[in-house]
Amino acid sequence: MNFLCDVHIPKKLSKRLNELGFLSQHVNDILDKWYTKDSRISEYADANDLILITKDQDFRNSFLLNHKPRKPQLSPLSPHLSAPISTL
Repeated sequence: MNFLCDVHIPKKLSKRLNELGFLSQHVNDILDKWYTKDSRISEYADANDLILITKDQDFRNSFLLNHKPRKPQLSPLSPHLSAPISTL
């Protein structure tokens, strides 16, 4: 699995995912950094087959209504990421 961490996700999570053998990129390291529009983030995630990790409800709504980005997102508030980052 490959991941893209949105701007409000700590870079520590992206780094830890890489340490665990996953490919993870952080929006603040690519594209227009924290100025990147949500639509561009979705396009990038789709083009690179990445699962988006975000706290942004706009992405959830876009996925449910428009199927963009193509893959579902993980939210740190969801049970999937309920453990503290340090325990990953």
